[in-house]
Amino acid sequence: MLMNDIPRMLVSEKRGWEDIDRSHFSHRWFFRSVVMPMSLLPPALYAYAELVHPGAIFPLSVPAVTPLQLAVMGVVFYGLQLAMVAYMAMFIQNMSLAHDHDPGYDGAYALAAIAPVPLWLSSLSMLVPSTGFVLAVGALAWVASIALLRHGVRPLLHVHDEKIAHYIANVVTLGGLAAWVALLVVAGLIFSVLMIWWNI
Repeated sequence: MLMNDIPRMLVSEKRGWEDIDRSHFSHRWFFRSVVMPMSLLPPALYAYAELVHPGAIFPLSVPAVTPLQLAVMGVVFYGLQLAMVAYMAMFIQNMSLAHDHDPGYDGAYALAAIAPVPLWLSSLSMLVPSTGFVLAVGALAWVASIALLRHGVRPLLHVHDEKIAHYIANVVTLGGLAAWVALLVVAGLIFSVLMIWWNI
């Protein structure tokens, strides 16, 4: 249901969002049904790209990354993604509370789980051995994620004042961008340390 509604949710604050709000899904439901399965896509597709067409998207590793190393890096990145969604949910809830709106953790987690769906889906582009294609799809995914984040503030956080909703959306968008970039940086540092350790 959620995936079918995503295209409408990109351009509306009502269509799709109101159904999710009325459903009262808990943060546990979003964790099990959205975050856990979707977070598997980036590490799985990265491993595919490295094993099936090495060097076509990412620079060749010297020595080549082994399947075991890819598995360990995938588990680390998977865990970081799960933690990042939980962090974003707390950030969103705190921003709402600072403006006298309490969406509850479930509402904040719903927005934090839905917003990165385009980013997770964009990892499917790694099935195509083209750096340009992957970058283009990734850029579109960022735009789509920002659109979801901005359109989801009013229906999921129940912010009725347009100015407050706009402010919260701006801060959450900037915080979300910073958080996901930080995730990639931290993952890169961890992978670098692991590669050095493996090659000693």
